[in-house]
Amino acid sequence: MAEVDFMSMLHKSTQRNYLSRVNDPEFPKAKAAELAKQFAFDYWDGDRRICYGGYQYLEGRWEKVAFALAKHYQLHPKSKILDVGCGKGYLLYDFLKVMPNAEVYGIDISEYAISNCKPEIRNRLRVGNAIDLPWSDNTFDLVISINTLHNLHVYELDSALREIERVGKQNKYICIESYRNEQEKANLLYWQVTCEAFNTPKEWMWWFKQTNYAGDHSFIFFQ
Repeated sequence: MAEVDFMSMLHKSTQRNYLSRVNDPEFPKAKAAELAKQFAFDYWDGDRRICYGGYQYLEGRWEKVAFALAKHYQLHPKSKILDVGCGKGYLLYDFLKVMPNAEVYGIDISEYAISNCKPEIRNRLRVGNAIDLPWSDNTFDLVISINTLHNLHVYELDSALREIERVGKQNKYICIESYRNEQEKANLLYWQVTCEAFNTPKEWMWWFKQTNYAGDHSFIFFQ
């Protein structure tokens, strides 16, 4: 298990006004969170004050991440890759630019996201929950889960981490929101609209040990 950063280059490219997210007169934090947690239109393509404000495919945005993952894990050309919490499938689509012969699969709890995914890989995506992955043991050469597991309740984390470990052969990578100090904790509380598992890195490491998760990880911090 190692901490490997593939995501900060994207995370740090977004400018955030934490106080405006909390105090917006039309979509104050509580209202925004209530809408976002439906993981439907408002979460993906609604007002930016709720969440993404239009989650569209941007050429090359995820390709650099796919390339870094493929290189780091030395994936072979026909590798099987699973994205747990795949959203609209943009990262998986860009994996096929890097590795055209790979087999990509994705699962997400959002019916809206799957219905509005990249049509080229629609047949590779399905609606489902991270706590019960519908694949056999040791199916995938790489299992990834980016900005997903912190959205689970504490009683779901054990199953989700064990499932990721179960379906992957060796290479697994998860990225999760966390905080190292009170400033980052406050910023996370202000900005997030779907996070349920508020854990420090030390607490996440406890979860990894508790569930025998042996893959890699990285953290997103709101500085």
